[in-house]
Amino acid sequence: MKKAFPIYDICALSDHQHEDLLVSRFAPYLQKHQNLSLPHKHTFYHVVLFTKGGGTHAIDFKSFLVKPYQIYFMAPGQVHRWNFEGPVDGYIINFSASFFQSFLLRPDYLDSFPFFTGNIDDEVVNLPQQAQSKVVDLFEQLIQESAQLNKMGMDIIRVLMLQLFILVARESPNSSLTTAPNYNYTLLQSFRKLTDMNFATLKLPKDYAALLYITPNHLNALCNDLLGISAGEVIRNRVILEAKRLLVNLELTITAIANKLNFTDNSYFTKFFKKYTGLTPEEFRKNTLSHDNIR
Repeated sequence: MKKAFPIYDICALSDHQHEDLLVSRFAPYLQKHQNLSLPHKHTFYHVVLFTKGGGTHAIDFKSFLVKPYQIYFMAPGQVHRWNFEGPVDGYIINFSASFFQSFLLRPDYLDSFPFFTGNIDDEVVNLPQQAQSKVVDLFEQLIQESAQLNKMGMDIIRVLMLQLFILVARESPNSSLTTAPNYNYTLLQSFRKLTDMNFATLKLPKDYAALLYITPNHLNALCNDLLGISAGEVIRNRVILEAKRLLVNLELTITAIANKLNFTDNSYFTKFFKKYTGLTPEEFRKNTLSHDNIR
């Protein structure tokens, strides 16, 4: 198999106006970085608004049909790729995880937006007609400010981005969560963060329940109520997602991936992966990298 599918780190792209920020119209960005149509992940937050074009865009192996006035939000570490049909245009923002830290008192403020919580279905928002011109206007202001970078320009950019996020969040199906996150929602987000940090070493709900100072039954009830799945499934899904992310990197062997995920041996990892995806790791890698779209 050709080594043609490396994982791209967008923050290493050479055309950032600032080390923590890139704002651009999408067509020239895509023309300059055509290799980003291959599967890649990034350390930056990644926001894309399409105003023209079609095709598909896959985030963490879930594919979405591209259409005008659809906005995508991606968090650091997610794998994505696009497969466009015909000319496309829109806007793109890449910004670092630390971009707002010196600006906001709440370091976890971005986590209050449903599209930055890691739930893929919340990361794609189809803008209603009444919001489209407002969102485009904010992107245009961002383009202008990023090109000039006058005095306090970065803070103006931050304000405009927050306006954009709040405006889009109001159109999200989970908009109520952004205005007053309740205790259960905050607890769920804490569980997800802990899972992101510890999925390779902590595999049981009781381990996370102990870290959250709640009972395993409470954690399971919370996940079932808010997500419709058990806490064990949340952990397992995170392990499978990481396995998929690692499998698109051809420099890693299946054995190396099993070791990274703390499986006792390659055989157990293969059985686990096939049980929950229907494919062996080798089959998933071959299918993913030989088709135009991530399935």
